[in-house]
Amino acid sequence: AASPPSPLWVLPEELLLLICSYLDAQALGRLAQVCRRLRFLSSRDVLWRRIARGCLNSGFTQLGTDLAAGIPVKERVKVSQNWRHGRCRRETVLKWKCKQVPSFSSFLMPWMELDGEYLYLSQAENIQAYHLCAEGTGLQCHPQAIFSGHQEDVCRFVLVNSHIVSGGGDGSIVLHKIHGSYSVKFSAHEQEVNCVDFQGGLIVSGSRDRTAKVWSLSAGRVGQCLHTVQTEDRVWSIAISPLLSSFVTGTACCGHTSPLRIWDLESGQLLTCLGTDFHRGAGVLDVFYETPSLLLSCGYDTYIRYWDIRTSTRKCVQEWEEPHDSALYCIRSDKNHMIASGSSYYGVVRLWDKRQTRCLQSFHLSSPTSSPVYCLRFSTTHLYAALASALHVLDFTAS
Repeated sequence: AASPPSPLWVLPEELLLLICSYLDAQALGRLAQVCRRLRFLSSRDVLWRRIARGCLNSGFTQLGTDLAAGIPVKERVKVSQNWRHGRCRRETVLKWKCKQVPSFSSFLMPWMELDGEYLYLSQAENIQAYHLCAEGTGLQCHPQAIFSGHQEDVCRFVLVNSHIVSGGGDGSIVLHKIHGSYSVKFSAHEQEVNCVDFQGGLIVSGSRDRTAKVWSLSAGRVGQCLHTVQTEDRVWSIAISPLLSSFVTGTACCGHTSPLRIWDLESGQLLTCLGTDFHRGAGVLDVFYETPSLLLSCGYDTYIRYWDIRTSTRKCVQEWEEPHDSALYCIRSDKNHMIASGSSYYGVVRLWDKRQTRCLQSFHLSSPTSSPVYCLRFSTTHLYAALASALHVLDFTAS
């Protein structure tokens, strides 16, 4: 006679999922080895979501928003362990001739953005779109599209809602629509446009000419300057708040004012200064909003700083020091636990866990010659780093 069914299978699936929700990743892995039904049950996203929110770069923000929907959460947790332990395959996917610039050149070097299956990379006066290979870390040999318009090097650009907005060494701003021939160019600053951001039909730009400007893109007013902010210092970085009510500027810190200041987007008036203990020359080279109230900054003083403007504008809530006393050219965050930073010497990329004080992992991408990491971007599986003469990729799906 057939043996009676196990009491376990009599339980409704909702109750089984509730029981399994108390298990950790190791226990769920062992449960999956018992039988096919438990293998299927233990792979459900609902069981792994809680675990994933505590992992590095698993696609979940602090608020629980899933930024990588469509990828099984269990697989993301497995790849997250590779990020934590630094297990990856490295590859140089693009090389180009290094252009020598006699003056300060950190913003006359490659910048990039990721957008689904494409990587957009600035090279001299152009921005090129490369298709990411379906498998592996490579790019297609030739760009799918080239966006031009500047007479000198592209300093920085942003990709928002199928539009590219770039600032160049020629003092101009160029707007391209990715899927179409539409483009607009207008003269913006007297010197290099070192940084730009674009949100909600508005562009903000910062320049070496010691001003930040707000530009309209509404019908009939495209390229019209709404506000000119006298920053009294060279502007190296800029970002619009997710609430579209303000923007932050990071400046060279050559004067007596804070290099981090927040301005009202509608009026152009100064709202607040962040920090009081910056040393002269501690310029801010990159800023990144995680939420409307949480902001990351980095620069010449070798620190990553984490600001919560709800609690204090005088002092950051956390900071991490670059262990080799190198300037930090760029930062990015998964909007949860992980920060990635690019250093000024030997192409050093570092991974940080906000819950720890020390650097988690380091990768030296430029040796024996030294090059800064001018820009980095990452997905849940790959990290891309642009150096002076090459684009490097770290593939964390390779154990």
